[in-house]
Amino acid sequence: MSNIVEFRNATKKFRSVAAFRNVDFTLRKGEIHALLGENGAGKSTLTKVLAGLYPLSEGEMLVEGKPRSFGSPAEALSHGVAMVFQETNLIPSMTVAQNIFLGEENFFNRLRGVNIRAQQQLQRLSFHVEPTALVSSLGAAKKQMVEIARAVQHNARIFIFDEPTATLTPEEKQHFFALIERLKADGGSIIFISHALEEALAVADRISILRDGELVVTDETRNFTRQRIVQSMVGRQLENELYGGAERRVARPAGRKVLALENVSMGKTVRSATMSVFAGQITGMFGLVGAGRTEMMKIAAGVLKRDFFHGGRIRLNGRAVRFSQPRGAVNNRIAYITEDRKLDGLFDTMDIAQNIFYGKLAKRANPVSVVTMSEARREAAEWIRRLGIRTIRENARVVELSGGTQQKVVIAKSLIQAPDLIIFDEPTRGVDVGAIAEIHELIQELADAGAAVVVISSYLPEILAISDRILVARQGRIVEEMSVEEASEEKIMYAAVH
Repeated sequence: MSNIVEFRNATKKFRSVAAFRNVDFTLRKGEIHALLGENGAGKSTLTKVLAGLYPLSEGEMLVEGKPRSFGSPAEALSHGVAMVFQETNLIPSMTVAQNIFLGEENFFNRLRGVNIRAQQQLQRLSFHVEPTALVSSLGAAKKQMVEIARAVQHNARIFIFDEPTATLTPEEKQHFFALIERLKADGGSIIFISHALEEALAVADRISILRDGELVVTDETRNFTRQRIVQSMVGRQLENELYGGAERRVARPAGRKVLALENVSMGKTVRSATMSVFAGQITGMFGLVGAGRTEMMKIAAGVLKRDFFHGGRIRLNGRAVRFSQPRGAVNNRIAYITEDRKLDGLFDTMDIAQNIFYGKLAKRANPVSVVTMSEARREAAEWIRRLGIRTIRENARVVELSGGTQQKVVIAKSLIQAPDLIIFDEPTRGVDVGAIAEIHELIQELADAGAAVVVISSYLPEILAISDRILVARQGRIVEEMSVEEASEEKIMYAAVH
């Protein structure tokens, strides 16, 4: 099988610091090639060179046997290279059809004709998406379908998917895997970047692993195990393989009751939810899509409002509270760490120190207090050190950081507020195995220090690995509570479904 893409001794530097160096990487025609590594290993930067976002500093890149250096994504696309990012690059206010043909419009356009051509393209790919629908009304899976349809419309033959499944439901993931198999069957070549190791083992033909900017191994997928991948990625054994060794953990004893929800309701999403959270414990919350677990915690954190009539009560340290906005919760030492760091968690054009210090400003009683940049950087530096936030340069903008590093910035921005109750919503989504271990260790330390911690996760092994108590949500209610000693994946899933 011939190579359609080849990097030879490739190096990319930012201000003399190498994001990756001396990399020899190949993509064969008609293969799915998984590119794995910790956050900051250089995998996204490598593929962005192929997609025309960055030029190489040293070495060369060949596409279909010819040396190439794309000056823009549009130039890369004209040569058949399309990159689909974790956060899709569609225009929400435009329709599906308009997004598919964006940049290819005729001088005179008939909307009906554009819709018909889009419908034909979508049917050819077996995508069940309405061409007249606004992109803003679509779910994550259907947005990816539109991205793929747009790439195929531009005659793409090389597809790069950067964390494509991070925000998808299990059902949507299965549909996505069917899509890339169909692209492969049609002669497409796919680079698949993911932190979900099981997905790479299931769908890839070959796997390459980067560590600290260097390519450490490329091999056929059948020659890899999860343990070999983890060792290659981090260069060490991770204790208990992240999600549980042979011994069952002993739960921490419950401290004082910090938070209590009593028959809390919000429309049809949360229905008479009752639950408690205790100091010095990690309370894990599990539930299927639509179970209402995130909404319950957003109500507690003032992000959402419960029903005004018959909305139940919330007690914080025994006192009834009703927060009309997040600021009230922050001032009462509640931190909610969002599941969507790009949309809700970060100011992506600001640097790390500015983002972290804005968390502290949110808690200040005096909104017009003057803060110097030196003060902001001094306080932020302490959290950068404590959380091990690593970056190529000190004043890097958050948008330039890897996903795991961005997640640490979001966490630091909340922890600088010195909260007593910390709510983590999907804390390790789109995060590599090394950063997962560090985030889990931080969560454990917070509980050991006496904080009340809530972890919302869709990944059962994570819930079992770090929780002391486990709450299971279904149809807007908490339907089961169990300690980690008595819990099992089967028991939790049974409660979530039945």
